[in-house]
Amino acid sequence: MIEPHKRRIPFSPPDISDKEIEYVADAMRSGWITTGPRTKKLEQQLSDWIGTNKTVCLNSQTACGELSLRLLGIGEGDEVITAAYTYTASASVIAHVGAKIVLIDCQKDSLEMDYDALEAAINEKTKAIIPVDLGGVPCDYERIFEIVESKKHLFRPANALQEKIGRIAVIADAAHALGAMWHGKMVGNIADITSFSFHAVKNFTTAEGGAMTWRAIDGIDDEDIYRQLQLFSLHGQNKDALAKTKLGAWEYDIIGTWYKCNMTDIMAAIGLAQFERYPGILERRKQIIQAYDAAFHPLGVQTLEHYTQEYTSSGHLYLTRVPGIGSTERNDIIVKMAERGVACNVHYKPLPMHTAYRALGFDIADYPNAYAHYANEITLPLHTKLTDEDVEYVIEQYSNVLKSR
Repeated sequence: MIEPHKRRIPFSPPDISDKEIEYVADAMRSGWITTGPRTKKLEQQLSDWIGTNKTVCLNSQTACGELSLRLLGIGEGDEVITAAYTYTASASVIAHVGAKIVLIDCQKDSLEMDYDALEAAINEKTKAIIPVDLGGVPCDYERIFEIVESKKHLFRPANALQEKIGRIAVIADAAHALGAMWHGKMVGNIADITSFSFHAVKNFTTAEGGAMTWRAIDGIDDEDIYRQLQLFSLHGQNKDALAKTKLGAWEYDIIGTWYKCNMTDIMAAIGLAQFERYPGILERRKQIIQAYDAAFHPLGVQTLEHYTQEYTSSGHLYLTRVPGIGSTERNDIIVKMAERGVACNVHYKPLPMHTAYRALGFDIADYPNAYAHYANEITLPLHTKLTDEDVEYVIEQYSNVLKSR
């Protein structure tokens, strides 16, 4: 047995190798440190891998989610539906554009939205649904698309893009799910629009950052969408720094009083190195998940299922539920794990429990399934800095803590 206090297992450190450092140094030496050729290259590589025509890299998944709504012209008087059991970014972007947030409880035995409740919540004001691929596990997109198709008669388009889609838009929050697959399709090529996070704690990181991609829409030129997103992300300026370097091409116009959320080439340089390593990163996460599952399922621990015949997860989070305990005992277990050098977390405290969402009128009493999932949820470290010995140590300590209850 490895003695407690002899090892420190952080929850989710970034996996940065010499390759990332080399690529960043090359970017800094090149003179291109803001949006430039490396950002464009990363966008193309992501599109080629996911199978979409265009991708836009921005400074966060939150920016991607917000610009998705702005692209669709969603704003005051509209409603957008998302999950109660998620991080705030899934819902805060709805508030950013002035629309009404509608939260749906999760299922009793799943962290996915209650799809029957989702269907019942749709009305003539509903313009989009933001499903969440929690922990890297894809939602039931078949059910979601069945719902939006069945509600087409209620849909009232407000701009040309909405009209071409012809129904409520599905805007996936795939912050956790880069590399996940559902029914043989890559996440990013399933929902109408998909946003990924490249934050420091994610599988694939650019320190901060994110990417937005979309399926082709009949009657809409992908280049037009890409151009509009460039305008949104660069103050409405019709030329980026790269375009302005052409001889005599200093002049530009401001098309709209928009936003500033572009990705830099320094960030993209990290991403290009990460992209080369990503298949191995995904495989290592799968190995760790399989080791955890083999150890914890016999103890009666419930876990998020990452790999099935229907989907392959990106393996972002290892969520566990300990049956028969409440939040006080759950917190005690987290403290005991910390005393043994293992940092754990909780994913998530449901949105209606937070001050900002209570102020908007949400009450956790209306989301009993979300609260029940939260009350006994513990997330274990899952990252590619873990050695086999680290994994063994986490298994040993968690097993011992649970058995000693």
